Amino acid sequence: MNKDFWKGKKVFITGHSGFKGSWLSLWLSSLGSSVMGYSLPPPSSPNMFSLINLSDNVESVFGDINNYQNLYNHIKGFQPDIVFHMAAQPLVRYSYDNPLETYNTNVIGTANLLEAIKKIANTRVVINITTDKCYENNDDIRSFAESDPLGGNDPYSSSKACSELVTHAYRNSYFSKTNYPEHRTAIASVRAGNVIGGGDWSKDRIIPDIIKSIEENRPLLIRNPNATRPWQHVLEPLSGYILLAEKLFYDGVNYSEAWNFGPNKDCSISVLDLVKKLDSIWDKKILWEIDNGVHPKESHFLQLDISKAQQKLSWNPVLSIKDTLSLIVDWSEAYKSEKNMKEYSIKQIREYESYAQ
Repeated sequence: MNKDFWKGKKVFITGHSGFKGSWLSLWLSSLGSSVMGYSLPPPSSPNMFSLINLSDNVESVFGDINNYQNLYNHIKGFQPDIVFHMAAQPLVRYSYDNPLETYNTNVIGTANLLEAIKKIANTRVVINITTDKCYENNDDIRSFAESDPLGGNDPYSSSKACSELVTHAYRNSYFSKTNYPEHRTAIASVRAGNVIGGGDWSKDRIIPDIIKSIEENRPLLIRNPNATRPWQHVLEPLSGYILLAEKLFYDGVNYSEAWNFGPNKDCSISVLDLVKKLDSIWDKKILWEIDNGVHPKESHFLQLDISKAQQKLSWNPVLSIKDTLSLIVDWSEAYKSEKNMKEYSIKQIREYESYAQ
């Protein structure tokens, strides 16, 4: 990552009020970028966006990704150099109850963004953030590479696969590598693992559920204890997105494609093992019970093959699962101690940058 690259760059981030979007907006604004965010209001209370007073650092617009005209007007007015598309309905269980909302946001929302970019000449880089769940997953015990088939057995997963297909179609139809000297816009998609970190209060996510169970002095209910996920601290994939944006800016032809940014293999562990590891390093006792109720189907095994990013981008994850959980514990303790969480979050970003050098 070249910090100097980001000074003065105009960056448009959809979904900036969410967990990952808030961290990315804070990181880039701390590097000197001019950031505009476009998103619905924060989805939870408390939330990272409000806690770090992000509106003091970025030009924040609350708007719906499905309102094309409003989205287009703000992108046109801002004239961004780089766009990160993070706005999404991000929850598997919620998608079962709200499939139309999920498809509208994750599929049509992507098309709205790319259609707006198509009409604006200045934008050099667009990165669509999807998910590791976009692959056709038959619970084979293997890592998914970017060349594997897309799929999805639930509305969320399939909507993200559709978002990938929309990105692919727009890139080939309007932003092709052949015509790159004419349009000068590079478009890529990125797929991360199960992102965790301080500042996440989202529903149906393991770390927020653990913290809530501790606060309420009750056992954590674990739905799928043996499900294996590629857990990664939020700063790991974000560092990959930032590096990829730099590459795309200078060499759009060779990097306009799909990329996996997953964690180290030691981070791919079961839900129950994650709970036990967090319990072992935190001085707060975590109680848990297995929830044997009937739940919507979720994949049992997920892991990403990151060899492409390692070989072509020289990107590597740097945090072990212990490092990842320690950062979460430290952030949570700082929050409970009522520290300035903007300053503390930037401190964690600077520490991560030193690890990743």
